Amino acid sequence: MGSLLPTPTSPLPLNLPHLPHLPHPPHPPHPPHPHREMTYRFKFRPYRRRFVRSLNTNHGEWDIRDGIILRLDDQAGGIGAGEIAPISWFGSETMEQALDFCRQLPTEITEETIFAIPDELPACQFGFESALEKMGSGEWGDAGTRGGGDAVKEFDMSVHPSISVSSFSGLLSAGEVALEQWESLWQQGYRTFKWKIGVYAIAIELKIFELLTHSLPASAKLRLDANGGLSYDEANLWLWTCDNLKANPEISLEIEFIEQPLPVDQLEGMLELSMFYGTAIALDESVATLGQLVNCYEQGWRGIFVIKPGIIGSPSQLRQFWQQHQIDTVFSSVFETAIGREAALKLATELSLHNRAVGFGVNHFFAEEETWLQNLWNNL
Repeated sequence: MGSLLPTPTSPLPLNLPHLPHLPHPPHPPHPPHPHREMTYRFKFRPYRRRFVRSLNTNHGEWDIRDGIILRLDDQAGGIGAGEIAPISWFGSETMEQALDFCRQLPTEITEETIFAIPDELPACQFGFESALEKMGSGEWGDAGTRGGGDAVKEFDMSVHPSISVSSFSGLLSAGEVALEQWESLWQQGYRTFKWKIGVYAIAIELKIFELLTHSLPASAKLRLDANGGLSYDEANLWLWTCDNLKANPEISLEIEFIEQPLPVDQLEGMLELSMFYGTAIALDESVATLGQLVNCYEQGWRGIFVIKPGIIGSPSQLRQFWQQHQIDTVFSSVFETAIGREAALKLATELSLHNRAVGFGVNHFFAEEETWLQNLWNNL
């Protein structure tokens, strides 16, 4: 690929006949500035993935994951891959808004373009910035970063190379399905599990919870994720139940935290509950984007922050905030492909203080991705 920099205009000849009295030759034009901003060729391709089984949460049923794979190429043959995986009902832009943004971009963009993506498009911010970071990091190895059409093969399709399966939290479906699911995940190496609550009647879920806590091995950890679906009284009952479980000498299972028990607009209630009970509360939907996270911190939240890198926004701005405030984080998936997962787990390894399991044990919700992802990448 040829250089994209403008060709300097040649200086005027010294002996032009129509300029006989020219005392000195004109100054040649300035050469291109050595720090001139790099341009990147930009391509993108949307994808659709169907869940093996519908994901039931308080937000409803989720059957299909839509997203966008993007590719940046520089003039030296470098390649950067990124992923835009919105969850609009969680606080990000819609898939349509993300597509519209990609469609209106030129085929060649700069870093300035990327860092100017507005905060209203957090999934786009993450996708473009992580592609740019991969471009400069050489993390894929020479075959991946230099002109390799098979660059996506360098992605670990299951877990991050530096993180063992035991450091992943395996997601259990809502309801009694969880009683059958945990065992196969345990055999794969998972030791922390997250179970969806706030989907069925609380009396039913509490009964299943009792069975689950007696079924899981003593060394397991369990997280409960309400997705903002509990009332104050229900959250109170769940926390009371978890505290009682902790006090039961016959059960060694650890309830690590309850995730987002109340809706986003009830931060005050969650702050209050966090002071009454020993069982920890983690914010999730309340801190979906970096702007929301900063707002909750400023309102006094010092508990656990669940960060979904795929929709949080700018990775560079998140790093800056974390370095200033050293918040207690748990990193979690947005059901992205291996491309987005690798970038998300890179952030998780950088910005975690307490070695909490990362919430990326979700592969069992999809069929194998390697073939179709490879094909999509090769066609970009």
